[in-house]
Amino acid sequence: MKEKVVLAYSGGLDTTAIIPWLKENYDYDVVCCCVNVGQGEETDGLEERALATGACKCYILDVIDEFADEYIAPCVQANAIYENKYLLGTSMARPLIAKKLVEVARKEGAVAICHGATGKGNDQVRFELGIKALAPDMKIIAPWRCNETWNMQSREDEIEYCRKHGITLPFSSDSSYSRDRNLWHISHEGLELENPANEPNFDHLLVLGVTPEKAPNEGEYVTLSFEKGVAVALNGKKMKFSQIIEELNALGGKHGIGIVDIVENRVVGMKSRGVYETPGGTILMEAHQQLEELILDRDTYAVKKDMGSKYASIVYEGKWFTPLREAIQAFIEVTQECVTGEVKFKLYKGNIIKAGTTSPYSLYSETLASFTTGDLYDHHDAEGFINLFGLPLKVRAMLAQEAAKNQK
Repeated sequence: MKEKVVLAYSGGLDTTAIIPWLKENYDYDVVCCCVNVGQGEETDGLEERALATGACKCYILDVIDEFADEYIAPCVQANAIYENKYLLGTSMARPLIAKKLVEVARKEGAVAICHGATGKGNDQVRFELGIKALAPDMKIIAPWRCNETWNMQSREDEIEYCRKHGITLPFSSDSSYSRDRNLWHISHEGLELENPANEPNFDHLLVLGVTPEKAPNEGEYVTLSFEKGVAVALNGKKMKFSQIIEELNALGGKHGIGIVDIVENRVVGMKSRGVYETPGGTILMEAHQQLEELILDRDTYAVKKDMGSKYASIVYEGKWFTPLREAIQAFIEVTQECVTGEVKFKLYKGNIIKAGTTSPYSLYSETLASFTTGDLYDHHDAEGFINLFGLPLKVRAMLAQEAAKNQK
């Protein structure tokens, strides 16, 4: 009986070519595993394609709700944004995929897990850190790093390899963007984007929405309701978190929301340029932040901002299954206990415009904030506060003046 390998399978050209390559170079039985985190129609017909290509079995796992509730929601609560722009769409999904690959490998008694990530990207790091954390005994195979046996360097090479192995492909050798899609976003790399001097060809590139120029000329009001930092209702209608994201993707895409062109710093040390469409995620992040600014006190808000940035880096680097991520998330969850309320805003040509925020836990006091003197605040008290708060500045300036006099 042959040993088994579990292949992270997308049905794309790379993972299609990997099936015969694994059988040829390792003599394994190949068990394909496609983890559905919201790829849409990309999962259609995958089982038949995998079996026809030589796999002995193919799992297609629907984990959309788990992805939304256990991976996306904590990142929204943390306001986790990498390098001020990237909302971590691919980064959040990879640890969940690694977890499911390990579960299938254990179920099948496999000795190895294989992925098709390249040797230049972040995904190899994310997949492998997840696997190492959950199954340290499992062998990991990364074909793109197997220089002696993986001799394919282009789509044409892979297509020819498959042809020689009797595999009929629904692919052509035409160049196209490299994309990754899930419930949260879709990323685009390659073609004109490889040169930062080039403007993106948005008419050719966009999948989830339109540019602000092509968005409707009339704005649209939207209301989101949150409980403990998680959206629970859209326009007054309660629904699953995953459904809220889907609805917001449609609304945001319609109004040109969430298109980001970024040159980011990869974990492996190089810079890469990509365009991300995250319409629903951008709306959720903005609404959540609008609610937090009403509720969190100044010191908590400041520390949470730092922790959110650190959380984003941890997720980006593939360190999901670590004590540090768990510890920061525990802090974040405490800050979210009172992040409950309703946020109203208007979507208009790429903009998310505030239209009113309410919460039973709001720290905003109209009496204190207004120019009318109230019982809680005496304007004269500010003088003593300023004297003490500014004392170090005053002392430093006085000593500087004294030193300048002595030098004359």
